[in-house]
Amino acid sequence: MNDDVSSSPESADGPAWLEHVAWDEHGLAPVIAQSVDSQRVLTLAWMNRAALAATVESGFATYWSRSRAKLWRKGETSGNRQRVVEIRLDCDNDALLLRIEQIGGAACHTGRESCFFQIHDDGEWVTRDPVLIDPQDMYGLHE
Repeated sequence: MNDDVSSSPESADGPAWLEHVAWDEHGLAPVIAQSVDSQRVLTLAWMNRAALAATVESGFATYWSRSRAKLWRKGETSGNRQRVVEIRLDCDNDALLLRIEQIGGAACHTGRESCFFQIHDDGEWVTRDPVLIDPQDMYGLHE
C-alpha cells in the first residue's frame, strides 16, 4: 500500500490528497497562517476542499468565508496577499498550517500585522500591536 498521498489518484471528489484532510461536518478545516520571516501567527481562517485546491493551484492563500459563504483570496480587496511557501497538515489531519510570505505588511483587516494583537493582561484584553495601514486606505484603494 502506498502511503504517499501526493501521488494518489483522483477520486470523485477531487485529488485524493484533498480527502486525506479530516474535514469537519461542514466540510471545513481551520487553517493558521504563519509568517515564514517572523514565525508569527498572523491569522486563523477556514478552508474547504475548493479553497485548499485553489491555494495549491495559485500559490496564494484562498480561504472560505463562513459569514459570506464563499471563497475569498486573501488580499483581493486590501492588496495584502499571502504567498504560500509551505502547507502542513497536523497529526490528526484536521488542521492546516500555511507558512506564508505576507505581501503588503498587514494580515489583519484592522491594518495590523497579525489578527492576534490583543494580549490578556491582569484580567483585561490590551491592544499591543500598532495599526500599520489605515483600514480605510487599505480597502479604499482596491475596491
